[in-house]
Amino acid sequence: MAADPYTTLGVSRGASEKEIKSAYRKLAKELHPDTNKDNPKAAERFSDVTRAYDLLSDKAKRAQFDRGEIDADGNPTMPFGGGGGSYGAGFGGGGGQRGFSGGFGGNEGIDLEDLFGGIFGGAGARGPGGMGGGMGGRGRAAPRGANVSYRLSVPLTDAAERKDQRITLSDGKTIDLKLPAGVEDGTQMRLTGKGEPGPGGPGDALITIQIQPHAFFKQDGDDLRLDLPVTLDEALNGAKVKAPTASGAVMLSVPAGSSSGKVLRLKGRGMSRKDGSRGDQLISLEIVLPDHDADLVQRLEGWKDTRDVRGKLGI
Repeated sequence: MAADPYTTLGVSRGASEKEIKSAYRKLAKELHPDTNKDNPKAAERFSDVTRAYDLLSDKAKRAQFDRGEIDADGNPTMPFGGGGGSYGAGFGGGGGQRGFSGGFGGNEGIDLEDLFGGIFGGAGARGPGGMGGGMGGRGRAAPRGANVSYRLSVPLTDAAERKDQRITLSDGKTIDLKLPAGVEDGTQMRLTGKGEPGPGGPGDALITIQIQPHAFFKQDGDDLRLDLPVTLDEALNGAKVKAPTASGAVMLSVPAGSSSGKVLRLKGRGMSRKDGSRGDQLISLEIVLPDHDADLVQRLEGWKDTRDVRGKLGI
């Protein structure tokens, strides 16, 4: 008979489901055969721990065990106890059920599988250790390993370009992660089978994307915004100037007579959308005057702009 499952997992009888699961995860990770190939005792302990968790994680089985109705292997403590009933009649002569007219010697055939299924939980029930094929209660899938959560910081420009991101998992393996279309802050990605190992297979890796702020780009929905400094003569006369984008610098045409705040649009240079397209980059011109430029002051001496540039503000 298996040891008391509470003792095997090192938890009290009043332990919560969370405490039981936590204890199992810790022991399973420590004793897993893949990490103890030269230690057969660890593999044996792993089997015991899994069997104990299998029983205690099943609410119905745990209640039966606590009431003394089943043992640590999941078998009824008194499978034929209580006497009487249809099974009692079946083993006697006359009045038996399902052709038990003469005990086991009847000529109508005996459905042993159905007989023991009624007592022990039915065909396909799992035997000791939860390996299936036994009489220890109806089978349930072996638990998978736990999922592992990660947070991945992604530069804003990389998110716009959907550049592959390298991440190192808890097992030390490094993978290149392809960002999905429409990636945004808080997007969660699932890597199947990259979590912790378990009897029913490994869990998954859950990766939450955190987009880092940028030094001069700002995200505005699907668009990227940029304040671009230009000189007075570039704004007055027009010019070709370099402007940064998420994918590198481009030449931008500044129209003659541009004012500070004028917005120029670069199509398809913004953030990734879910349909695979991209938003735009919006560039606000910012005229930067020189500090104490005597030549400029001399050139403008006596000149005044007589426009009412604040008239629309009602002042």
